[in-house]
Amino acid sequence: MSDEETPTPTLNRPPAAHPAVPGPRPAAPAPAPAPPAWLGPVLVVGIVLAALNLRPAITSLGALFEEVRDGLGMSGTVAGLITSVPALCFAVFGVTAPRLSRRFGPAAVVCAGMAAVAAGLLIRPFTHGAAGFLAASALSLAGIALTNVLLPVIVKRWFPDRVGTMTGLYSMALAVGTSLAAAATVPLTSALGGSWRTGLLVWALLAVAAVVPWLPVAASVRREQRAGGRGAGGSAGEGASPDGTAPADADAAAAPADAGAAPAAGPSVVRSRTAWALAGYFGLQATGAYITMGWLSQIFRDAGVSASTAGVLLAVTMVMGVPLAFVIPSLAGRMRHQGAIAAGLGVFGLAGYSGLHFAPAAGAWLWALLLGISNCAFPLAITMIGLRARTPGGVVRLSAFAQSIGYLVSIPGPLLIGALYQHSGGWDLPLTLMTCLLVPQIALGVLAGRDRTIEDERGVRD
Repeated sequence: MSDEETPTPTLNRPPAAHPAVPGPRPAAPAPAPAPPAWLGPVLVVGIVLAALNLRPAITSLGALFEEVRDGLGMSGTVAGLITSVPALCFAVFGVTAPRLSRRFGPAAVVCAGMAAVAAGLLIRPFTHGAAGFLAASALSLAGIALTNVLLPVIVKRWFPDRVGTMTGLYSMALAVGTSLAAAATVPLTSALGGSWRTGLLVWALLAVAAVVPWLPVAASVRREQRAGGRGAGGSAGEGASPDGTAPADADAAAAPADAGAAPAAGPSVVRSRTAWALAGYFGLQATGAYITMGWLSQIFRDAGVSASTAGVLLAVTMVMGVPLAFVIPSLAGRMRHQGAIAAGLGVFGLAGYSGLHFAPAAGAWLWALLLGISNCAFPLAITMIGLRARTPGGVVRLSAFAQSIGYLVSIPGPLLIGALYQHSGGWDLPLTLMTCLLVPQIALGVLAGRDRTIEDERGVRD
């Protein structure tokens, strides 16, 4: 449709006219200033650059993990802890996003999040011990966690009619960043002298670039808030209706509807079946993704595939997310029910894991392809976060809840698979568990894909 072609923010339109009423009337508020023409394009660039930086801190380390362990003298226990830190940080810091968004606004928090990612990646290569390296990594991961939660909110707030398209755009950028860091870190390290410190430092430059567009966006939003003043609805824009227009009356203005509004009914999300289904779906798809990133190459190598080919097969699995990360959210955004997509992706995963179980080497390329398609459950989950709430304020509550609970759910998965592999001496038992986990993932995806919002369910109010 034509309105899908040029994303334009719908922030702070002029207030709707009030019907005439007898008697004295209060002075009409001044019309809110229109957003500057450059805001839409710069927001799109900012979203894409932020998404590109959501995984390189993790996958670049994975590519050089052996060198980092040797260089810092890490024990096996500490190395295992570092592999679990991303999901833990995403859960712990992600839950703070609603409060920070309410206090500073989502654009400012994303800007700060990107700055934290850049700072952590700049510091990390210059540390000389495991503790410092872990602390710098945690700083970057905290910024990633905040951005993880708030990018769906940014999309819902400024592009409410293009949730699928914009989610697809940043999901595709996320997949590109993931694949690029995994594939390019080792060659870049070799080309730059062979030091793992230099190889990790390169990705700080991309993070610094991501901060640049968010600086004027955050400043522009702040100026609009000051120009609009603070009334019953809080800062300018907080009283906007879901489509971006100003409220028609004071009661509407008192209802915070933007992404930065206070999550007035935050705790009540816990009583939403849809929120729990979405959190469970997010957690199980994240479990599958982390297992794939951590263990798929080893599965192929144990089946007799060469190390170089196993690495290429893993890259194939991740690259599949680039085109599908754009197609799936766009398709899901046009559907009333997304359960069929969740079920279809799960079936691809069942076929891929079954193939790994019975003929891992003979059909290696096909299994890598099928699992790459299955792992595109992530952009679907992000899209459903934007669709399962009517207002940006609801999205920020749902995004924080689903991602924080989901990442907590995902923490034990890779560790459990590793323990089963070590104690059983093979992949039969781990692959059986991985296959079984897809059954509840499909069921929860169907539940989360139903055409309803958290505001529709008991105990959750706008």
